[in-house]
Amino acid sequence: MNFLFVCGGTAGHINPALAIASQLQNISPGARILFVGAGKTLEKRLIPGAGFHLVNINMGGLRRDFSPDSLVYNMNTVRYLSTAGVKARELISRFNPNAVIGTGGYICYPILKKASQMGIPTLVHESNAVPGLTTKLLSASVDKVLISFQGLEKYYRRPERVIFTGTPIRGGFTAAPAPEGTAGENTKPLIVSFWGSLGAERMNETMTDLIRINAKTMLFNQIHAAGKNGGVAVMTQRLKQAGGPEELPPGIEIRDYIDDMQAVMAKADIVICRAGGSTIAEVAVSGKPVILIPSPYVTNNQQVENAKQVQRAGGAVMLQEKDCNGEILYDVISLLLADREKLGRMSDAQKAIGVPDAALNIARGILELCEQKGGARA
Repeated sequence: MNFLFVCGGTAGHINPALAIASQLQNISPGARILFVGAGKTLEKRLIPGAGFHLVNINMGGLRRDFSPDSLVYNMNTVRYLSTAGVKARELISRFNPNAVIGTGGYICYPILKKASQMGIPTLVHESNAVPGLTTKLLSASVDKVLISFQGLEKYYRRPERVIFTGTPIRGGFTAAPAPEGTAGENTKPLIVSFWGSLGAERMNETMTDLIRINAKTMLFNQIHAAGKNGGVAVMTQRLKQAGGPEELPPGIEIRDYIDDMQAVMAKADIVICRAGGSTIAEVAVSGKPVILIPSPYVTNNQQVENAKQVQRAGGAVMLQEKDCNGEILYDVISLLLADREKLGRMSDAQKAIGVPDAALNIARGILELCEQKGGARA
């Protein structure tokens, strides 16, 4: 069987597709899998790095301001879209997929739209509480819309096609008991924080202030990922300028990136992060109380709406970036650490909303859809 995956732009779109594709390979030995992207850097790194073949079709999104640069960008998007349908048909005809699965990014629209017109089983997954433009446009034509939060069918034109699945996550995240010991090999609580692979300058400033305060009291251990764009050097210099220690005390680490995220998160008592769909799913499955600080730079306040879902369930404290500084964060962490019963309830709430088998369940659903539509071609 052949499966065509379409995703683009961000790790939050790519990683769910990789998780589903891996499960399809496990339960359908010999399956051929092809990825289609829009030629972005992360696609070129993550998808081949996971062992899958990738082809690219030029495609851009839509910018919503009216600057000269944005007008030119949108004109190029229209030009790409005008040829994408033809390229999509050629690609689909050549690969002959049994199903086409989209997990986000503008590149999903022309591919899934054309596949649907050709009678091929189609599914689109939405990691956010509020659907993006691409998912909205596709929701009337694809066979199934897979959503990450329960009770949000109202956002879609055909609610009967909407299925709650949760967000597929990378392997290794688990709510099993954390290993003994924390950063610095002592027994203090561990706070883990990160903002994505590139970091976030504004929030790194806040974390610098938090580290400065905590370095004086050592109430808790910290591991913070500053991002691969030089965040460690910037934070270290800023910490010294703010009167912090010349060298970080044992138990506090600033890293470019947390490569062993599954292991580090397993040891965490509290996680501090953005509110992207994939991040929320990984933290939930890990059963970790979380302080969510949604990015204010995301279209339609998607991260705010994601965070609200987790907060309502009882697994998160949400803070707005504009209202957040080192002292506020330190106070929130201190109150949480002083109330172990509340942390326990937050952990239980996270486990309740986490869907560790999302990727496997979606893979099985894809095969079932192929059978229902007579799409199980050799």
